[in-house]
Amino acid sequence: MKIKKATVLLAVFLLVGCGRADQAKEETQTVGASKEQEEETVTPVTLHVFAAASMTETLEKIQEMYKKEEPGVSLAFSFDSSGTLKTQIQEGADCDVFISAAQKQMDQLDIEADASVNEEGLDFVVEDSRVNLLENKVVLAVPEGNPAGIESFEDLGADKLKLLALGNEDVPVGQYSVEILNTLGILDELEADNKITYGSNVKEVTTQVAEATVDAGIIYATDAFAAGLDTVAEAGSDLCKPAIYPAAVMKGAQYPAEAQAFLDYLQTDACMEVFEEVGFKRVR
Repeated sequence: MKIKKATVLLAVFLLVGCGRADQAKEETQTVGASKEQEEETVTPVTLHVFAAASMTETLEKIQEMYKKEEPGVSLAFSFDSSGTLKTQIQEGADCDVFISAAQKQMDQLDIEADASVNEEGLDFVVEDSRVNLLENKVVLAVPEGNPAGIESFEDLGADKLKLLALGNEDVPVGQYSVEILNTLGILDELEADNKITYGSNVKEVTTQVAEATVDAGIIYATDAFAAGLDTVAEAGSDLCKPAIYPAAVMKGAQYPAEAQAFLDYLQTDACMEVFEEVGFKRVR
């Protein structure tokens, strides 16, 4: 009889032990599943990046690089003239990071900029986030074979030029172009002779040159490289101010920390290699 009671008690202990082990196993599995569910339900971050049209090819390449660097962050680009992008930001468009092809458009959004430029007192730039990211070169590009025989900026005032493509005066590449032509003293003459056609951004000017609908066009070195165009001259500081590209996080950013992280990434050696391959230069 005693043997039977001992046997029963042993069986009870074994059942209780097994039950506790199974319960612990289930709790462990539940915790693990909860963690997996939490990871699966993490909302991906989408950064809206407004960038000058001349950065299209380089930023699209960097986009693929950043997927590996930060797989939870997606980049949504808007490429256009800096003036158009500035207006869209001012009117309330979703923008986390803005990269302009000139200081003017960034200054117009920066409360820290000179009031003579930021005339409306706009305050869109996150303090201390603004950096001079890159420098580009302004060049004179010609169609394949250079049919008109244009060899220099000075040639734009000669009879050999029939039609010149420029960016509109409200976009940076157009502003650099006007500065060059005014320095040479030939802008008024070219306009009077109807020798200028305008594009709304640098890509439109580049296309006109590539399609040989003009004798020459003033664009950026990076766009000439991307389009495979020949360039016959590069504007030095004696013709126009340096083409500096400022970048900053916007105060309306939905994800300011992630926006700053991406802006920091753009300044790494890996990204600079991509920029320099097409003709950009790091600003020292």
